[in-house]
Amino acid sequence: MAIREQTAGARPGVAVTARESGFATRLVHAGIPKDEHGSVVPPIYQTSTFAFDSAEQGASRFDGEADGYIYTRIGNPTVRAFEDCMTALEDGAGAVATSSGMAAVTTAFLALLRSGDHVVSTASVYGPSRVLLERHLSRYGVASSYVDTSDLTAVRAAMRPETRLVYVETPSNPMMQVTDLRAVAGLAHGNRAAFVVDSTFASPYLQRPLELGADVVLHSVTKFINGHADVVGGILVARDARMHDSLRQTMTLTGCCMDPHQAFLVLRGLKTLAVRLERAQQNAMTIARWLERHPKVAWVHHLGLESHPQHELAKKQMSGFGSVFSFELKGGVEAGRRLMDSVRLATLAVSLGGVETLVEHPASMTHAGMSRASRLAAGITDGLVRYSTGIEDVEDLVADLEQALAAV
Repeated sequence: MAIREQTAGARPGVAVTARESGFATRLVHAGIPKDEHGSVVPPIYQTSTFAFDSAEQGASRFDGEADGYIYTRIGNPTVRAFEDCMTALEDGAGAVATSSGMAAVTTAFLALLRSGDHVVSTASVYGPSRVLLERHLSRYGVASSYVDTSDLTAVRAAMRPETRLVYVETPSNPMMQVTDLRAVAGLAHGNRAAFVVDSTFASPYLQRPLELGADVVLHSVTKFINGHADVVGGILVARDARMHDSLRQTMTLTGCCMDPHQAFLVLRGLKTLAVRLERAQQNAMTIARWLERHPKVAWVHHLGLESHPQHELAKKQMSGFGSVFSFELKGGVEAGRRLMDSVRLATLAVSLGGVETLVEHPASMTHAGMSRASRLAAGITDGLVRYSTGIEDVEDLVADLEQALAAV
């Protein structure tokens, strides 16, 4: 079986490219290697190391002069199939799979930042991403500022001469704010800063940041890409080969590689991304409109609602509004707690993007690591509820919320 190059500096081969076929076709076929047995599904190469035919071959692989695999931390055929598929979906130069979404975030930060650098980030970015910058990288001389990146004036004002990374999450968690990627890319590159986008809430089905100027797009594949709440993983896709090499070298050195069995499961889940997300976002739109009319609901942040401040930008930048939204009850934190304790069909749990509907309380769960002042400044109020809509029958989901709201 021919084995593609896996050492740093190589661009992974892609069997089906973005320009050759539609998105759903790429989901099923992109990056899938052919083997001598004619396997339709990439096999799980559950091995830590790979044998060389000779000492010369081993030396050539380590030098990067010969194709082939060396060690699974550096590269693995099953993992590479997933990376190749994501490269095609995002139309990038190469992808790096990691052991978790936070491993992808950490890899990006370590590859792009050094002491004395400054980061501009979305204020309501995923809590652990912000904690990593504020509590840990700050100890090594990396400074960070947090702004509403949907406000271009705020982004521009936050930039410093030493700003070397603009890190945007769009749509943001959990406020569902949308950042104008093309505009922010111009600001970042004008300041000689890298532009990294966490596009987890959209997935490549709804948004492709590399096409809008991002240098790197990041996903927690735990969410929509896998879609079945049974795998933790991350992925980074770079726009050019040089950036891809830097990310891969950093991942290899830190050892946060994806396991081959993880990659196998994620590839299986990825194939149904389009059909899963279509159903889930239809459900979410129905529920959001119903909640917006409910007398006990103070507000609903869903990109598909005309009341959302970035509704028009979302229509322009994305191909759909997604299946995650947030809302707050008029009774505040106690009303939100009562609602979450009263749902019967929705599951009270963190994470999102799976086939099942999940509900959670960001202030005490996903964003608990942030100070209350920081949460409020980012718009994450004490009573905010995040709702990740699954693929169940929408009538059952509405009935579940209706009986839960009756208990508030």
